[in-house]
Amino acid sequence: MILVADSGSTKTEWKIIKDGIPQKSFFASGINPYFLSVEEIYTLLKKELNELSGYTFNKIYYYGTGCNSDARINTVREALNQVFPTVELFIGSDLLGAARSLCQNDSGIACIMGTGSNSCFFNGSAIVSNVAPLGYILGDEGGGAVIGRKLVSGVLKKQVPKEIIDRFFRTYKLTPAEILENVYMEPFPNRFLGQFAKFISSNIDIPELQDIITSSFDDFIRRNVLQYPEAKVLPIHFTGSIAFYFRPFLENLLIRNNLKTGIITLSPMENLIKYHITKI
Repeated sequence: MILVADSGSTKTEWKIIKDGIPQKSFFASGINPYFLSVEEIYTLLKKELNELSGYTFNKIYYYGTGCNSDARINTVREALNQVFPTVELFIGSDLLGAARSLCQNDSGIACIMGTGSNSCFFNGSAIVSNVAPLGYILGDEGGGAVIGRKLVSGVLKKQVPKEIIDRFFRTYKLTPAEILENVYMEPFPNRFLGQFAKFISSNIDIPELQDIITSSFDDFIRRNVLQYPEAKVLPIHFTGSIAFYFRPFLENLLIRNNLKTGIITLSPMENLIKYHITKI
């Protein structure tokens, strides 16, 4: 029996595979070793994964945001070892999980578009090249946090119609001061900003909000996808809520840039399970 985890900035999905058959999913908070210590991750896991305590696993495959260096991987490994002390662990980046999910054993450009964004050229077995995502302040083009940041900035600077500004404050019941405090003083500002992408989705008929999505996706393609020479001939795959729910805008821009649209999924897990079942 194996356990597969896909952990983003906002949530983690844990999936049991028994005798090659997917079982129940468990959902918990996102885990990012850039923001959480070994002790904090361990506490979180113990609190939220009680339901898994009765299972015996042969191996755990954990794919997570922030797991892009030995130090960060070891942070997660130490925490998982405390929860599952006798289980063999494989820990990889969320980008590797996305690439295996989207490309399986084929070559392609694999992209994540959730709260954050990332991309790589995957040769069918490994990540060959990766344009640094840089986070929502310096990069993460097309990610929910950047989209939310653009919306909030437009609302506070009154760069969107008054009707949208009024609707925004009716929906979220936040004052400008509370928004600034959440962005600059509270933990996980990327999650806070990312939630506002739903507002754009609910009001996507507004041209100014369409412009936010279009400009964000255009930035992602120009600053990330087009940096891979292989993107000219390989399919461009996407996973994540932003790519999935704003798919028409994404597909239109890919066509405009003469790029081949691959698969677009809401989450990596379903196809990641298929990948691992073929390896059992």
